Amino acid sequence: MKTFITDDFLLSTEPARRLYHDYAEAMPILDYHCHLNPREIYEDIRMDNLAQAWLGGDHYKWRVMRACGVPEEKVTGAAPAREKFDAFAAVMPQLIGNPIYHWSHLELLRFFQVDELLSPATADGIWEKANAVLQSDKGTSRALITSSNVAALCTTDDPADSLEYHKLLAADTGFATKVLPTFRPDKALHIENDGFADYLTTLGQAAGVTISDLDSLKAALSARMDHFAGVGCRLADISFGSPDFTVWDPDLAQSALAKVLSGGVADEKETAAYQSYVMDFVGGEFARRGWVMQLHLGAIRNLNTPLFRSLGADVGCDSIGDPIPAASLAAMLDRLATRDALPRTILYTLNAADSDKLVAAAGCFQNGGTAGKVQFGSAWWFNDHFEGMNLQLKSLASIGVLSRFVGMLTDSRSFLSYPRHEYFRRILCRLLGQWVDEGMAPADYDLLGGMVQDICYNNVASYLGLK
Repeated sequence: MKTFITDDFLLSTEPARRLYHDYAEAMPILDYHCHLNPREIYEDIRMDNLAQAWLGGDHYKWRVMRACGVPEEKVTGAAPAREKFDAFAAVMPQLIGNPIYHWSHLELLRFFQVDELLSPATADGIWEKANAVLQSDKGTSRALITSSNVAALCTTDDPADSLEYHKLLAADTGFATKVLPTFRPDKALHIENDGFADYLTTLGQAAGVTISDLDSLKAALSARMDHFAGVGCRLADISFGSPDFTVWDPDLAQSALAKVLSGGVADEKETAAYQSYVMDFVGGEFARRGWVMQLHLGAIRNLNTPLFRSLGADVGCDSIGDPIPAASLAAMLDRLATRDALPRTILYTLNAADSDKLVAAAGCFQNGGTAGKVQFGSAWWFNDHFEGMNLQLKSLASIGVLSRFVGMLTDSRSFLSYPRHEYFRRILCRLLGQWVDEGMAPADYDLLGGMVQDICYNNVASYLGLK
């Protein structure tokens, strides 16, 4: 059966079709938050087969395979690649309604010119056709990025990282896409996690600092920020569940750090005091450097203890956590704003119950110097689907200013994930087209088309100083 993804996929009105094809479709991509490996980009790796490209490290697919009864051996285990692919092909017809059904067929069409539905009946032909592309000059990591019209991408990097591959990529004039690092200091903030004290040793070694108290921690973090800035970093990214930033007690933050460094465990109030203090410090440092601060909120991680013990983190066992209390978010942002140290900030939530709250909070911290200074970020993770994107766009439009939105990102480890930008753009144009069709927005295509192009690329390029 031919694919259902036609040229007008998701574009339900004539205004939507016009907005997408005339304005959105050809815009470049700025993937400002992803988890691609810079070494794999520099080395221009070639994946062996479609199973490796699709299933290696993709916890979205792992979750649905498990949900359909696929044994772990064929999910993350040692089964041959073809067996894993066949298992996923058998699962695919069961996934109607899940975004993976749309994403995967978009990827087959865009990268491999496969216009068939994936199923056991079509698996052989799709396997052969996709593998032929992956083994050609069109199938390397750089070729896949280039064919997706990616102008720039920002990876996610630990403060202790040497960034050697970012430096090599910056010096490589043969690859047009900018590859920039993102400062991700989660391990230095989550004092409650196992391994925190050991990590501070690693961080201190990278910075040339012995971390024994808050001042030395700040010195180490600042030194590593300087290192990242020298390699073109423009963003930081931090992930929390439901933190309590209302606790402000620098003395308690200091004693909490000393307690953990001496082998103890921080309680909830000590954790809150430490995180509030360090967030205030790093936020101010981000602002001083002109960086964007991304805050990912509302995740609860590693719920399945047996899988965590056997496979580790990031294997599909994270979930939607509690919403962040409004007072907590406000306290953190207001402390920074009060001393004129609030950086440009993007707020993401995994819990859709927080959407209106985050848009409303963002609106309290805008200023006349930067359009859209505090952003409500794109629909993230478990919201990264048709309904979730629609709800995110409508919430932003209703309470904030949609036209200033910095748009879509992949948040992905896969070189095949760039059609997610197309998916978002089609949903955006569908929504605006419906508003025109229903008389809720003017049929002014210069106005609406410019808005679409801004959301697709121009806004984030300006926001990051890349335009």
